[in-house]
Amino acid sequence: MFFIIAKIFWLFADPINFLLILGVIGLLLSFGGPTACFGRTLMGVAIVLTAIAGFSPLGSLLLRPLEDRFPRPPADLPAPTGIIVLGGAMDSGLTVARGAPTLLFPGARITEGAALAKRFPNSRLIFTSGTASISGKGIPEARTVRDLWLSLGIPAAQMTFEDKSRNTWENAIFTRDLVKPKAGDTWLLVTSAWHMPRAMGIFRKAGFNVTAYPVDYLTYGNSRDLHPPRLALDEMTRLENALHEWIGLVAYRLTDKTDALFPAP
Repeated sequence: MFFIIAKIFWLFADPINFLLILGVIGLLLSFGGPTACFGRTLMGVAIVLTAIAGFSPLGSLLLRPLEDRFPRPPADLPAPTGIIVLGGAMDSGLTVARGAPTLLFPGARITEGAALAKRFPNSRLIFTSGTASISGKGIPEARTVRDLWLSLGIPAAQMTFEDKSRNTWENAIFTRDLVKPKAGDTWLLVTSAWHMPRAMGIFRKAGFNVTAYPVDYLTYGNSRDLHPPRLALDEMTRLENALHEWIGLVAYRLTDKTDALFPAP
């Protein structure tokens, strides 16, 4: 139920969807009658908010604290017991339809996981993700990731897949139950830097001690994040991811799925 509610909520709370809906409602109300003034006001608000979202550094400012929260491990990192890669980086439907791997913008989760597997050939490589469809139907992401990793030369014996999870909480629970981590094991958690605080909090709450290995940065981490000119779509993408994570942190804390509102190293 939590998964379905979250999906429906974000359908309307997504900044681009919300602003479009607001603008359309304003347009419909503006065609004469007592609501015309209110409708024009709504359209004006939608345009102003869209301009702020697309041409200001708001998205970067909200994203930076998330991406800076967990640093990458040192270059001389010792070989871990295993490497856990979270899903959400491959479009399984397009991959099957076109017969070619189709990565989404968090694609570094997949490629960095493969690179770490080659760097640590004795470490287990775990991928966790099923299908994000509300109906539960569709192609599990794990299936298409397996084919890609095999094509990149990762031995099948090194890989393990969890293909039932639909969100990060299920990633943590199902992966924990699958690998049964022991005291003294070291596990790397590979996911997007902006998603890492929530992911770390969830895995800790599940009793799975992991080490953050953030990838897929969307901010520079310096003054360049504030420099104009800005591409509206890029900045709105940052805002979308930032709001998704901040709202997710609050929701997961209120439902006792994380150990802190803003998990820290």
